[in-house]
Amino acid sequence: MHPTHPDETQVHKAYLWTICLVATLGGFLFGYDWVVVGGAKEFYEAHFGIYGEGMELAKGWGTSSALIGCIIGAVGCSFVSDRFGRKRLLILAGLLFAISAVGTGLAETFSQYNSFRIIGGLGMGIALNVSPLYISEMSPSRMRGMMVSVNQLSIMLGVLCAQIVNWRISLIDTAMPVDATPEIIAGSWNGLTGWRWMFGAEAVPAVLFFVLMFFVPESARWLMKKGRHEEARGVFEKLGGKAYADAEVADVASTLPKEEIGVVRFSDLIERHVLKVLLLGVFLSFLQQWCGMNAVFYYAADIFKAAGYNLKAMMLNIVVIGSVMVVSVFITMALVDRVGRKSLLLFGCGVLAAVYIAIGICFHTGVQGLPVVLLTLICVSVYSFTLAPLLWVILSEIYPNRIRGAAISIAATAHWVANFTLTYTFPTVNKQLGMSGVFWLFAGVCIVGFLVVRRVLPETKGRTLEDIERDLYGEVVSKD
Repeated sequence: MHPTHPDETQVHKAYLWTICLVATLGGFLFGYDWVVVGGAKEFYEAHFGIYGEGMELAKGWGTSSALIGCIIGAVGCSFVSDRFGRKRLLILAGLLFAISAVGTGLAETFSQYNSFRIIGGLGMGIALNVSPLYISEMSPSRMRGMMVSVNQLSIMLGVLCAQIVNWRISLIDTAMPVDATPEIIAGSWNGLTGWRWMFGAEAVPAVLFFVLMFFVPESARWLMKKGRHEEARGVFEKLGGKAYADAEVADVASTLPKEEIGVVRFSDLIERHVLKVLLLGVFLSFLQQWCGMNAVFYYAADIFKAAGYNLKAMMLNIVVIGSVMVVSVFITMALVDRVGRKSLLLFGCGVLAAVYIAIGICFHTGVQGLPVVLLTLICVSVYSFTLAPLLWVILSEIYPNRIRGAAISIAATAHWVANFTLTYTFPTVNKQLGMSGVFWLFAGVCIVGFLVVRRVLPETKGRTLEDIERDLYGEVVSKD
């Protein structure tokens, strides 16, 4: 902790938790929108006639179209996050989520479906970028890791909610046989109507998020960056009182040279000491995607089908995955500010690589059923308390305040580009390599990630954003 800081135990925790929980609704909506497609795909694909040979790219497009919006949203944030602030963008995200939920649920053609999914993707790109940034900028250093991890918990709760909604809606259609073909599914209640309710249910939390965001303050650090010191001081005082506000204002101001306040130039991003950390963030974004877990989430039905499960059993297994993810996030919240970010990332990459190799062997040798499910649950658990939440904790910490919004947007853009390429190409790659080859490919990515994290990533736990900035962009860079 920086020596000028007062005792952070004076922070008004109830107020901090209130505003951060509102912001985490963006994470909840991201989680819901992220995986609802995984449970609905069997039904909307049958409805729109996307099945049979030669449909791999169409299947990939239906699953990944929202990610185009995510990329646009992330790129857009790089231009407007530091100009218009965090609060306005989160309000916009809530509106986009609501429009997407209603529009997707009412879509009459595959083109309409994808168009509204892209609109929802815009909200996803904004929420995943700005929600953790807002929370990080509002939280004191000793609580920052945990508070940003709460956003990850909210994401996982959104994931679990979508999976439960998908499962329960699918059970309404009691007449559909468990081994239904796409032709049978297309004429069933789930194929005609059920999948629409899966997407449409998201409108309820989306409207709630949109309304509540009007009642939270703007990020104090963003206000400081824009030169609005008195407004920032008022926010800091609500968080921790006058002494806390004085220390925070002084500390943030010390890292914002007057000539650079409110200005982010391209030249700022390619300065040698900034560029290497920017590239590190881009690498971590690709690693989080190509470690393979998002393919498991999007194509869980296909993976469990390959493991020998019928449709209803697949839907239930997907709910089990979501439950494991939620429980695992509590491990992150307990460990992230104790063990540290780097150690948890190394653990995650190492365990995922080993288990992926084992899953690949199962598919290669024809082992099906419970062993594949158990190994998949291990992967989900480890991913959920390592790579999934820690990417956004680290990205919110390693960039200097004056360019943090733009830098995180660039890393988030890389995240969505990696997500889109993975999701769009998965059906084709799976067809070429087989399920065993796919998991061995993911294992190789995790091994590379382990080596890079071990060599390059600094530890950031328990330090103020300004202290991290002084070390990363000064003469000494901690790699403990």
